[in-house]
Amino acid sequence: MDYALIWYILIAIAVFAYVILDGFDLGIGILFISGESVKERDLMMNSIAPVWDGNETWLVLGGGGLFAVFPLAYAVAMPALYAPLIVMLLGLIFRGVAFEYRFRTKRGQFLWDSSFFIGSLAATFSQGMILGTLLQGVEVVDRQYSGGWFDWFTPFSVFCGFVTVAAYTLLGACWLLIKMPDGYHQRFYPIAKRCALIMVVMVGILSLWLPLGNEVIADRWFSFPQAFLFLLIPGCSAYLVYLLFKDLMEHKPVQAYLVSLGLFFLAFLGFGVSTYPYIVPHSLTYAEAAAPDTSLKFLLSGAVFLLPLIIAYTAYSYWVFRGKLKEDEGYH
Repeated sequence: MDYALIWYILIAIAVFAYVILDGFDLGIGILFISGESVKERDLMMNSIAPVWDGNETWLVLGGGGLFAVFPLAYAVAMPALYAPLIVMLLGLIFRGVAFEYRFRTKRGQFLWDSSFFIGSLAATFSQGMILGTLLQGVEVVDRQYSGGWFDWFTPFSVFCGFVTVAAYTLLGACWLLIKMPDGYHQRFYPIAKRCALIMVVMVGILSLWLPLGNEVIADRWFSFPQAFLFLLIPGCSAYLVYLLFKDLMEHKPVQAYLVSLGLFFLAFLGFGVSTYPYIVPHSLTYAEAAAPDTSLKFLLSGAVFLLPLIIAYTAYSYWVFRGKLKEDEGYH
């Protein structure tokens, strides 16, 4: 049994779960500054108050799992990503503090509103830059990071940061369409449409930029016969884009949100196609970076119980707090 491959898949699942779950509440944080009144901003924050901290469980699982299961990948990637990772963590801290203190003060509420917005924007943009850095590749010599201090700061990684901001904001707008009470949610339809259009255009540019700048990825996508299979991903993405705009035009928020998640899944598949079997593209494969099999088996025995538990309480929390918000109710 290939335990390293099993853990490669589990880490990928944890990262994807974090992106789609914490993605929408980061997107709401980015939209927060656009709230037209204190009441509307209260509702926006209350729409994610019961679930936001649970969503970040997947980030802990992904990062902690990487450290335990692929220690060499962790040791190589961290020096390459220290700066964006620190900014991301500081952003998440600012968001968490804002959740706790915003409802405790009136005089200083504007400070916590700004903290919530800035923290969400910083965390989102940093995650995009981390993605861009990994996609463009990390220099490794003798199993150590050999790049410079600012290899993470390139036009490509900055562009990935903007793509991530647009994508998370789309998720956040679709979530607000589902959760906000009647009379508040309508104005988010045009916002969702604009975010969707920006995201589609930018992802299209990114999909061309990546293979043009990396021969390994270009060969992966455009060599036959596998190209026939891989090109199903952009084909299916085009169809989902059509459905997304159709659902937004017809005011079907739940369908629009689910289609947006489908687009995220296809983008994640595209990332996998571009990088497999590397866990540090394009320097270390998952097999080269994995811990000994004895460690992997021991950790897997714990994950067998832990993962279903996380999935269960996550699903339960969303079920308990399902439905639209009411103006006179809150979770703070």
